Amino acid sequence: MDFYQEYITTIHDFSIDKEMLIKRIHELKSRRPASLIIPILYEEVNNPPLKNIISNLNECTCLNQVVIALAAENAEEYVHVVEFFKELKTPHIVVWCDGPRAQHILFTMKKMGIDITSYKGKGKDVWLATGIATLDSYAIAYHDADIVTYSKDFPAKLLYPIVEPELNFFFNKGYYARINLESKTMHGRVFRLFVRPLLDTLQADSKADILRYLLAFRYTLAGEFAMTSDLAMNIRIPADWGLEVGLLAEVYRNASTKKVCQTDLGYYDHKHQEVGSNRSEGLCKMVGDIFTTFMRITTESTDNIISPSYLHGIHVKYKRLGQDLIRRYHADALCNGLCYNRHEEELYVDMFANVIRRSGEDYLEHPSDVLMPDWTRALSAMPDLREQLYEACLADEKEYCKE
Repeated sequence: MDFYQEYITTIHDFSIDKEMLIKRIHELKSRRPASLIIPILYEEVNNPPLKNIISNLNECTCLNQVVIALAAENAEEYVHVVEFFKELKTPHIVVWCDGPRAQHILFTMKKMGIDITSYKGKGKDVWLATGIATLDSYAIAYHDADIVTYSKDFPAKLLYPIVEPELNFFFNKGYYARINLESKTMHGRVFRLFVRPLLDTLQADSKADILRYLLAFRYTLAGEFAMTSDLAMNIRIPADWGLEVGLLAEVYRNASTKKVCQTDLGYYDHKHQEVGSNRSEGLCKMVGDIFTTFMRITTESTDNIISPSYLHGIHVKYKRLGQDLIRRYHADALCNGLCYNRHEEELYVDMFANVIRRSGEDYLEHPSDVLMPDWTRALSAMPDLREQLYEACLADEKEYCKE
């Protein structure tokens, strides 16, 4: 246990009174109402973690509403999810992000010059749910639907620094130890063996403040965070696997670092991505998207010029730093009695280094922009867009979920 403060405020869990947090957020519900957004894929409905999440949320009385951002292919799947969430006692709404009504609204937006239809996946779904959640919320928490170690204090820990007037943070990022205590295994390879050494590599070549800021987050890839509705309306959400990193960069541009914090969520485990046989699958796809996001941040926010020689230097330096970290993680694992396969970790670093090389070449050829427009711009084109989406959700339920 440490009490070290990073460049941003770090809220440790020395002895946090979880019941006090829930009670305090509940007291502030009328003045500073809080919502929770959970993006889910249809297949996650049948997984045990989601059932446990609902059970714990039923004991968390501090939320005004839960917005479920659903990716489902047909009405049958949508109805199944709506029925499944009837077990949730908190007021909630299911947003069928791929449904005909939502798609009609998005195509109407496209005709007005704002194209969301080309984006797919979690980023787009979160964007839609954020619009609905901001209608009646001061603060919004976000987390995934596959958290194995979920407890009722997760949303409370995320929301408390935002809604508590004595603190008044604009953004709070969760962090945790990716350790499975039952199997005694260490996870989080993409952060441990890719993101952290890559950030160290980038900072060695540039002392830009944004890199210092990104390094301050103890788990950059955490999908658990909270922010004020005002901030949520003014940031551009990335649409690919670079969502978490790109989101932090957007927060940096829109909020003072003194209004940003991170909170200890304890031990954490969720489903693990497959490696993937090529750059369009699994961890390879994730790492490629994250690297592209870092290159975009570097281009926008530092004086570094992205060139073949620069990318070659990153490739070589990253691999060296990644290999050095393996030795340190091995020592940590050995002292804690954790299972640790150094050879397997070396293979991951080799794979990530190859992705860096290939993604760097792609970035030079096609500097991609996968940031969706912020909600402020969307509302300037369609002032009642959020209300339209909300009404579409109600209409979907009325049409497809007849008693």
